[in-house]
Amino acid sequence: MSLTDDLLSQLQGAPLQQVSQQLGIDSQQASGAISAALPLLMGALGNNVAKPQGAEALFGALQNNHSGLDIGSVLGAVMGGGNSPAANGAGILGHIFGGNQNRAETGLAQATGLSPSSSSQLLKILAPIVMAYIAQRMSSGGQASAGGLAQILGQEKQQVAQAGGIGGGLLGSVLDQDGDGQFGVSDLIKLGSGLLGSGKR
Repeated sequence: MSLTDDLLSQLQGAPLQQVSQQLGIDSQQASGAISAALPLLMGALGNNVAKPQGAEALFGALQNNHSGLDIGSVLGAVMGGGNSPAANGAGILGHIFGGNQNRAETGLAQATGLSPSSSSQLLKILAPIVMAYIAQRMSSGGQASAGGLAQILGQEKQQVAQAGGIGGGLLGSVLDQDGDGQFGVSDLIKLGSGLLGSGKR
């Protein structure tokens, strides 16, 4: 099972209801939107760790800000407007997508029928959850290194692209708009070196 599918299954039930209520949409639309947004986030992270500095920076951020958190508590913190680094969806999104954040939000809105503001809000809710989930997987899978992180996220990006669908299509259109398929690595380096309050590494 891919990381995206595993996380999607963990968000069914109560978390899905919370997200749909927060966005003011029905649970069916929320489920479809989450199904499109998660592969976009996972694939973008996979793209970022393709560079060595990207993997190291993301690994540092995961260890400093996102390890040991469960999805329910992160969701609660995000919904409650928490401003800890672990719940700072806007800050995390900026690092994941770099200058392509607006493109990602617009693409998700067009693909799912959400309003642009709901699309933006959904990504801000999901970004901290994705980070906490990946930190959890790294610590439980015994691959707690930047290299291990690059490997599992690289595989995930390939799976997202191969699976196609809305998520895979969105990922391709967001990442490769400028042709080189690379973005956000300098943001990731900042992320790893304390921009989100993780202290100096």
